[in-house]
Amino acid sequence: MNDVMAVILAGGKGSRLEPLTRDRAKPAVPFGGGYRIVDFALSNCLNSGLRKMVLLTQYKAMSLDRHINTGWRQFFCTELGEFIDVLPPQQRIDEHWYQGTADAVYQNIYALEKERPEHVLILAGDHIYKMDYSAMVDYHKKMNADLTIAALPVDPESAKAFGVMEVNEQNRLSGFQEKPNDPKTIPGDPSSCLASMGIYVFTARFLFEQLLKDANTPDSSHDFGKNIIPSIIDNHRVYAFPFRDENRKTTAYWRDVGTIDAYYEANMDLVGVDPMLNMYDQNWPIRTHQGGFPPPKFVFGSEAEKDRVGMATDSIVCAGSIVSGGRVEHCVLGPQVRVNSYAQVSDSILFDRVEVGRHAVVKRAIIDKNVKIPEGAIIGVDHKLDRARGFTVTDSGIVVIGKSDIVESGVPRSHISFNKATQKDKSQQA
Repeated sequence: MNDVMAVILAGGKGSRLEPLTRDRAKPAVPFGGGYRIVDFALSNCLNSGLRKMVLLTQYKAMSLDRHINTGWRQFFCTELGEFIDVLPPQQRIDEHWYQGTADAVYQNIYALEKERPEHVLILAGDHIYKMDYSAMVDYHKKMNADLTIAALPVDPESAKAFGVMEVNEQNRLSGFQEKPNDPKTIPGDPSSCLASMGIYVFTARFLFEQLLKDANTPDSSHDFGKNIIPSIIDNHRVYAFPFRDENRKTTAYWRDVGTIDAYYEANMDLVGVDPMLNMYDQNWPIRTHQGGFPPPKFVFGSEAEKDRVGMATDSIVCAGSIVSGGRVEHCVLGPQVRVNSYAQVSDSILFDRVEVGRHAVVKRAIIDKNVKIPEGAIIGVDHKLDRARGFTVTDSGIVVIGKSDIVESGVPRSHISFNKATQKDKSQQA
């Protein structure tokens, strides 16, 4: 893999994940307690032997940039030519933001050409899965391909959100539809379509030629799926590579956690007895920044005060967290979370440094970093009240509290009045 360079597209705005993406890019959103979404793509690269990576950022990249600096640079030896670089939009080609996935790579073509790789791996930084990219690169070389696309079977309804491929018996592409309303199914299997995972292996020189050609096409959207792939399948060697899951489960695991509900379900699956995603596999570790926090702690278990028991069941509890006389059930608790006495937290995801006050009740909620749930507050029980407070509530009943949605008094900032009497009334209601 020394002749391969990885390009991770990590500039996703993630508007469907708001308010979690209000202050951070989608790849930087926490996942599974101690991880970020981008850690899965980066870990796949590292486990596959890739040691040359660039992340192309765009929207609200400070959190992601800090995460890379503190948690990932330690794995690379610059003296051996290894690196992981974060490249923000530099407008070297033209004075505009990235106009599509192909344009994002094109605007950073100088960084790629400088390294002179033989092959370029392009992937998104906002999906959850385990994959050995070296097997895909080997397949690309074996087939003498110009482009190889990772392929995943999906049902026809789901296929409407993907690029859908048609292939012959040798897996060579004969057709490609980008997000079709009526996707074509796999011959002989009307229940499945062959979807592009947005993971590409290009022969480097071929990639550069196609990017230059696309950049000079005025009516192009400058996107791999919409423009480049359909334009090359007739005259160039384009192959599909069947997704090989390193998760070691009977069913292949790949998740796009692009909506609040999808994100919530993927996290909740992790606390099951036998979750679909194996986070404890030492053969394919998922790496991230470890903050050096003390172990989690559970206090108050005296029989004299049965309601004041610090316990967590069917949950992930990260380092630095303290469950102090509260009850936690079926939850994901990030680092340095504190749940105080008599509080009840269930079916919820709490990000770093969330504090739940005494006697508070939190159900089916996602709570962002540093939020303090005041004493006696009730979240996720009365959705009408949650919406009135300004919280996001999905159709399935997931309550999301963003960083700026609540203050220590329990009143959303947007609801704080300069009238002290009115403010006092709202605090009592909250």
